Amino acid sequence: MIQLDEKTYLYLLFIIPVVIVFFVLLQIWKKRTQRKFADLALLKRLTPDKSDFKATLKLIVLLLGVASLALALANPKIGTKLETVKREGVDIVFAVDVSKSMLAEDIAPNRLEKSKRLVSEIINQLASDRIGIIAYAGQAFPQLPITTDYGAAKMFLQSMNTDMLSSQGTAIDQAIALASTYYNDDEQTNRVLFILSDGEDHSEGSITQAIEDATKEGIRVFTIGVGKTKGAPIPIKRRGVLETLKKDSNGEVVITKLVEETLIDIANQGNGEYINGENTETAVAFIKERLNEMDKKEFEAKQFAEYKDQFQWFLAIALLLLFLDLFILDRKTKWLKKLNLFNER
Repeated sequence: MIQLDEKTYLYLLFIIPVVIVFFVLLQIWKKRTQRKFADLALLKRLTPDKSDFKATLKLIVLLLGVASLALALANPKIGTKLETVKREGVDIVFAVDVSKSMLAEDIAPNRLEKSKRLVSEIINQLASDRIGIIAYAGQAFPQLPITTDYGAAKMFLQSMNTDMLSSQGTAIDQAIALASTYYNDDEQTNRVLFILSDGEDHSEGSITQAIEDATKEGIRVFTIGVGKTKGAPIPIKRRGVLETLKKDSNGEVVITKLVEETLIDIANQGNGEYINGENTETAVAFIKERLNEMDKKEFEAKQFAEYKDQFQWFLAIALLLLFLDLFILDRKTKWLKKLNLFNER
């Protein structure tokens, strides 16, 4: 496993495209200026030892040196020892609604981004619980299996969008059924499912049956409502620019609303509770309190215990490349000139 000590130094890599653009513009300016001075044939006769390739080679070496230096400053570390540790926690699965209605902006910035923020903040409050993530719309899709890797969970969480599932709708029953397959520890007595949705259910299946099956396996179903009951239109954007609003078959603008009654009913049937997600801080505090009240199951997890610095390798490469750049001259090298590798004659 690899980790970085100082990730902020990776911003130095943004220098590379800036330098490349500047270099290209400089070469264009040079060629235009030289053409005003003399034609191409005369210029070659006046500067027979000038190499067109060397300037590009110097730039490549310089940029590779900068990239290596940035990586050295970030100080990558490699895990060298894997050990088994004992933890106590609850198994938690988050089922996030990614249907088009979650694009509604009645809650900033929109319902889906709000849901992702809620899950991320809940994860921040966890200590040693195991978590899994499910995305669902017209069907449910496993996004992340149950794990203790919170970093991976946040990475998968941020990649979720309304285009990841082709079938639209809100099949809450399928999300509950899929979540039931996530809990792989038969001895875990506390299994929790958080459903984040606006409550608009378009599934043809039976939610009641799915909840009954889940509760039989010891799963408590909590629901988190995202949106507002007064509703809002669904914007259709391209590259962040609003093109139109979603309309129905009659040409009327679709207004999607938070259906709290559905979510409250699901939570009651699932031995859980309904939480309004409008205020992130309040919702997260409430959820943290409920999780702390639950008994913690001890389980074993493997993690890297020792990491070794690897910055020295990148630093050595950076110094070598930057040192080499000083000795690459703009004129043709005699032995390379004889070989004519770059067709510069």
